Amino acid sequence: MKLNLLSCDAQRPDRRAIAQCIMEISSNISESLANELTDILLEGDAVDIEVEDKNSGSALRALRKLSIDYEIIE
Repeated sequence: MKLNLLSCDAQRPDRRAIAQCIMEISSNISESLANELTDILLEGDAVDIEVEDKNSGSALRALRKLSIDYEIIE
């Protein structure tokens, strides 16, 4: 499943937690790439990631917990 991470509405976003979440839920993202994607997301640009279908439910819950808005692409 592909997700488009749109924005983070948290008052004080936790960069480390967001990067860790992206790294854990995505199928092929390294720690350094997760940090870069987190920076891009927090600057206000959308980020596309791919999530394995077996992890999709927990991935969506983790994103909501971090106040990250997303849309499901496919």
